[in-house]
Order: sequence, then C-alpha cells, then structure tokens
Amino acid sequence: MKQYLRPVSKAACAHREILPAGVLGKQIGLYQNEEEFPEVSKFKFALLGVPEHRRDEDYMGASIEFDSVRMAFYGLYPGNWQWSMVDLGDIIPGASVSDTDFAMREVINELLHLGLLPIVLGGSQDLLYAHYRAFDGVQDMINVVNVDHRFDLGDHQKPLSNKAYVGKMIAEKPYNLMNYGVLGYQSYLNPPEEIDLMEKLHFEAYRLGNLIQDITLAEPIMRQAQLVAVDVSSVKSSAMSFRYHKSPNGFDSREICALSRYAGISNDVKSFGIYELKSFDKHESAPNLVAQMMWYFIEGVSFRVSDGDFLNPNHFIVYSVPVDDMVLVFKKSKRTGRWWIELPNNNSSHNNLSTTALLPCTYDDYLSATEQNIPDRWLKARLRNKV
Repeated sequence: MKQYLRPVSKAACAHREILPAGVLGKQIGLYQNEEEFPEVSKFKFALLGVPEHRRDEDYMGASIEFDSVRMAFYGLYPGNWQWSMVDLGDIIPGASVSDTDFAMREVINELLHLGLLPIVLGGSQDLLYAHYRAFDGVQDMINVVNVDHRFDLGDHQKPLSNKAYVGKMIAEKPYNLMNYGVLGYQSYLNPPEEIDLMEKLHFEAYRLGNLIQDITLAEPIMRQAQLVAVDVSSVKSSAMSFRYHKSPNGFDSREICALSRYAGISNDVKSFGIYELKSFDKHESAPNLVAQMMWYFIEGVSFRVSDGDFLNPNHFIVYSVPVDDMVLVFKKSKRTGRWWIELPNNNSSHNNLSTTALLPCTYDDYLSATEQNIPDRWLKARLRNKV
C-alpha cells in the first residue's frame, strides 16, 4: 500500500505541532515521512486523501489538496472514543485517472481486509466508482448510500464523469450492487429519465424537502448500507463556500452532520467518503464543516450498539400485521428500540436473499401497516430481489 501513498504535507504536520495538547492532531498516527510507514493494522480508522478531479466536468487544470480540512480536523477535540486513527496522507495521482482509480482500489481494499474503516477525502465524485470497487473480494453484495443533490446515473457505455458514474456500478461485472439510495436529491437538477430509471430499478431516493422535514427518515437506509458517500454540493452554499458552490438550497450544517452521525451509528457501514472537495482556504467555513462531518461519523461509530440476536425471541418484540392477503412481521429491538420488517425469500434460485432477511424500517412504517398500507421500502426490496 505504501507505494501508492505520499505522506501528509509538511504544512499540515507543522500545524499539528503548534496545536494544544488533547486535540485529535496530537492523538492520531501520521504518515509524515517515507522512511517510517505506520503499523496500519493497530488502528480502527484510516484517513485517506484522493486529490483527483480530472473527470470533473468543470475541470480547468487546477490542482487540489486537503491541508485546510486536515488542519481543521486536527484542531478538534475527540469525544469519549475508544478507537485510534491514522492519517495515511494522499493517494499519488497517476499518469491517467485510471491509474489513480487502481491505486485507490488497492489501498482501500487492503484497509478493509485489515478491518479498518477508511474515511476518504476525495476530489470529483466519479472516484466513488473506485471506492465501490474496493469492496470486491471483501463483500459479495453491498448497499451504497449517496448524500447528493443528483442521482449521477449516466450512461454506463460512456466515459465516467463526476455526474455520470453510477451506471457503471450497476452494469459492470462483478455485479455487487444490491441497492443504491440517494438522500437529498433536488428534482429540478435531475433529468426526468434518470428519475424514471431510479424508479424502474427500484432504488431508493428521498427528496431534500422530505428529509429537511424529518431527518430521521435517513436512519433506516443508512442502517442497511456498507458504503456511504457525501457530495458536499448537497450542502447549501451558505454553509460551505460561496466561492466554489453556488446552490442556495441543500442541507444545512446541522443536517449534514446528523447524516454523518447516522452513517457512523450503522453497524454495517465499513467506509465513509466525502467528495467534490476543493482546495478551500483554511479561513473558510467549508474545511471546518468537512472536519466536523468526519468527527460526527467517528462519534457515531463509537456509539454503535448491536440490536441483538435476531433469532432470540428475548431480544425482540414481534408484531404480526395482516395486510390484504399477507402477514407482515415487524421486530423491535429491546436493546436499541430500532424497528425491522421481515422480507421473505421468494424461493427463486436467482434471489439475492438466502432465507428470511430483515429490512430496517421505522415505527411509522409499522403504524402505516396497521392502517393497511404496505411500506414502500418493503415493496422496493421485494421487487429488487426478484431480479
């Protein structure tokens, strides 16, 4: 892995030295010179920068770096955490973007095999395809959740770009994508054909307005994810930087931090990425907000709690709800209070589910079922697994 990485910049290392005792920068491991590579396996989290944005549709040749984000993150005080972290510096950009993709896949794949949780600071969001491919050989089927104002589906037969990469995740072998969910999309920024395609593929999408009204709607879909990515363009410009991002609508700083915490609390999330980052000035609000998003993700991980043994009746309260000609079975964890709904196998040999699976849901889904309404998430999951 070392051959693909360059150490944290001297400026960020020097900034760490002048920070007060007790902050994160004084506690995390650091790859700061080529002669001394950290013993990665002893850490829980790995911070990794990928300064690549040549596939950005607005690319004008400028370079990017993450020093301002690192400086802001180093200056934060940790919570009541039991976990250790290492900053592995940045992926060395390749002669071509595909070279960078390869290096990114190799590094993240090795970190996942070692049991670490990679936190990725990335340039253009087409890198999410390489991030997703890093799970090959780690987990057969994964759920990807993207906090984004666009779906970014694109045509899988055309080259990748930062606004068209999900199509390749769907269409290219190995077929490891179980579900793709988008949180915070804005209808007027998405072509009607992409909105229709999301529906035909039975993927999940939550509009910005719905989530602003009730941010807890995001928790069940985060609970099912293995990879969560955030496009910082989903945050409104007043909370980020007017110089690079001009959208008046989007999540505010509290909402994006809440979503980051939901991603951390999920027991299944194995990696977290923040994309569409620029070379922000350290005095702008953007690097501070990105640093706080990482902080909330780590805090979420520190508060992970198992729901218990799903086969043990002492760990759950079971509710059976007759709806039409079927019975929906809900389970509520006595330990966490979280709700789940059984998703039976349709007995197809091509089904992605083995026997009976449990789908994360909400108390409102249960209440809706008692009024003879089948939860939309349940229907979409059944339809996806008939393919």
